[in-house]
Amino acid sequence: MISQFFVLSQRGDNIVFRDYRGDVQKGSAEIFFRKVKFWREDGKEEAPPVFNLDGVNYFHVKVVGLLFVATTRINLSPSLALELLQRIARVIKDYLGVLSEESLRKNFVLVYELLDEVIDFGYVQTTSTEVLKSYVFNEPIVVDAARLPSLGPAALFMQGNKRMPGTAVTKSVVANEPGGRKREEIFVDIIEKISVTFSSSGYVLTSEIDGTIQMKSYLTGNPEIRLALNDDLYIGRSGVPSYGYSGSAGTGAVVLDDCNFHESVHMDSFDVDRTLSLVPPDGEFPVMNYRITQEFKPPFSINTLIEEAGSLKAEVILKIRADFPSSITANTILVEMPLPTCTTRVNFDLEPGVVGQTADFKESHRKLEWSMKKIVGGSEHTLRAKLNFSQELHGNITKEAGPVSMTFTIPMYNPSRLQVKYLQIAKKMKTSNPYRWVRYVTQANSYVARI
Repeated sequence: MISQFFVLSQRGDNIVFRDYRGDVQKGSAEIFFRKVKFWREDGKEEAPPVFNLDGVNYFHVKVVGLLFVATTRINLSPSLALELLQRIARVIKDYLGVLSEESLRKNFVLVYELLDEVIDFGYVQTTSTEVLKSYVFNEPIVVDAARLPSLGPAALFMQGNKRMPGTAVTKSVVANEPGGRKREEIFVDIIEKISVTFSSSGYVLTSEIDGTIQMKSYLTGNPEIRLALNDDLYIGRSGVPSYGYSGSAGTGAVVLDDCNFHESVHMDSFDVDRTLSLVPPDGEFPVMNYRITQEFKPPFSINTLIEEAGSLKAEVILKIRADFPSSITANTILVEMPLPTCTTRVNFDLEPGVVGQTADFKESHRKLEWSMKKIVGGSEHTLRAKLNFSQELHGNITKEAGPVSMTFTIPMYNPSRLQVKYLQIAKKMKTSNPYRWVRYVTQANSYVARI
């Protein structure tokens, strides 16, 4: 049961506000933003997703630069509240096509109508786009996605000769195309978030993949969809034949530690030929979530060398190597490394002739940041940083510095080798053959190298 729901911009402007119960003060949005902006508790620079202030519980998630917030005075499950906020953001995006400050302001009537149907007096009624279509009939005012600043996901798949249409992530499930027609198409995204920890000598200590198969359907009539996965896919290692398991060699069986499926998925033939059949609901939804702890080849290797250059100076050499094919390009790479607290100045030596590289020393956080717009597979990049200290460290530099962490996005690449063999629409369309798009993307969840 929630008392209030509101959406704030990055500047703290109140875009959407709905008070369901009236038991929390009206200025809660301003109180929340001030607290989050100047958060300095427990030595952390960023506010946690859940916190209590003056008897009010605040829950928030950040979606494409917007803060979705819920408040309540009761002891509500944090998981429930955060999942609800994510689902509200997804429903609004399904209707508006583009989730941004401009689209929310232009469609505030539709957004408030959706909120009144999703939540009644603080209690959740439904978060299904398909169910809401029976009650909400307002047409969205479509915002031109081309004028929006690039936030990453919309530009992830502009890769290779056959470019994915930009409308994949900016299209409403209820609005028609110009001329009143609706383009028949379906999108399937295999998104994998990887967590890897390297030892100081470069060996992999832990590795894990959290994956999801996302689907977004724009097919009229809700036809049945058949989705075929790898033949050598196993759930749990007990059923894997000894000759089919090959660890990180890059071939062999794909072994999922565990997985779960959307309620609309029928698994009648899954055990036989690894085929999922489903009637996709409206909007975006996860067909399947899975987790893999089987060894895999990390996409990047990180090498760090720290050399003392006197009592108050040291040099850090960071090397990043892309261990994937040259036909694949990683985007939005950021490498971070905490430095000793007595660091006063850092001078950087970037590679000559390389475009899109920047390096910076965040003095307030005592952190080195190295960002690259893209890295082509098979390439290697080096950063040299000369550190100046205000006091002697007596050989304790490696104890106070690090670890090195990395974030990145790699389109059309998945380390698990889970593949969609085919995407079949059971009922043939009378008008045209629907477009089918299958895309892969890998992102860093926690990619850390110890020093």
